[in-house]
Amino acid sequence: MDHGHMTDSETDETLSALPQTGEREVETTLRPRKLDEFVGQPRVREQLQLVLESARRRGVPPDHVLLSGPPGLGKTSLAMIVAAELDATIRITSGPALERAGDLAAMLSNLAEGDVLFIDEIHRIARPAEEMLYLAMEDFRVDVVVGKGPGATSIPLEIAPFTLVGATTRSGALTGPLRDRFGFTGQMEFYSDDELDLVVRRAAAILGIEIDAEGCVEIAGRSRGTPRIANRLLRRVRDYAEVRADGTVDREIARAALAVYDVDELGLDRLDRAVLTALCRSFGGGPVGVTTLAVAVGEEPGTVEEVCEPYLVRAGMLARTPRGRVATPSAWEHLGLTAPAGYGSGMGQPGPTLFDQQAFDQ
Repeated sequence: MDHGHMTDSETDETLSALPQTGEREVETTLRPRKLDEFVGQPRVREQLQLVLESARRRGVPPDHVLLSGPPGLGKTSLAMIVAAELDATIRITSGPALERAGDLAAMLSNLAEGDVLFIDEIHRIARPAEEMLYLAMEDFRVDVVVGKGPGATSIPLEIAPFTLVGATTRSGALTGPLRDRFGFTGQMEFYSDDELDLVVRRAAAILGIEIDAEGCVEIAGRSRGTPRIANRLLRRVRDYAEVRADGTVDREIARAALAVYDVDELGLDRLDRAVLTALCRSFGGGPVGVTTLAVAVGEEPGTVEEVCEPYLVRAGMLARTPRGRVATPSAWEHLGLTAPAGYGSGMGQPGPTLFDQQAFDQ
């Protein structure tokens, strides 16, 4: 099979959990509109349902909501569902867009009672805007400073009661005072293969793609626990089926299509395999620092740390230890390589104690 027409950047982007250019329109089509249409996240869904129903019965806006978790799991969809369930208008912005307190003040002053304000990447909000947000969340007012220097005066401005929904991929980067002002925090988890199977089936029905049960299972199993990736792989497999087959997706067509896009049976792409190969072949399985590892594969350390590592750790291929990154025996096996004698048990080698939960969390 010809793999040569795929560039490295194309294959890497296929499995990125971040939205790609032009993808928002398709995502909007696939977004669930109500909580009962939302697949997965059963704990967050149940908790959120209680928060919203209680607020509805009391006739007041619900507590502010913080949604935390890796990209591509449905935080934006849930924010839109919150507004839909409350029959409220949603205003959407992002942390990087709120550079000055004035930007936030203008947005807050335009809110009507009961509106939902969604701030994506809220951990990246500028400090002056964040401090204004404290007062708005707690007392539904902002202090607008008029004038400059000694003659400047602060004028309190009442704003309509609203619900803030914040989304973050890095909850640890939020300041304590901001995090404490959210009444409900939902921690989004990666999806199981069964849940992703439902995601693929639902998307296929909406997009009019003919796919059988085994085709759905094949795509779901390679989607890295992330609905956004599942939906993207489904569209790439559809393209292959339309061009090189009769348009119907089954297991063989899905496998052939995903081979073209360098997505292996565990959902690893070219960069993931390059990282593991460098770790095993060049550094004997580790431990090695992430910067050194990134240089070895010709990538930025941030890309390796934020794009590759979360899934490699979750897949049990890599451990983050106090001494550096370590390949697990599963990584050697997946690459078809033989680990050094005594690997994982001898002194100076990464032993089982390094693969405990504490080591993974560091």
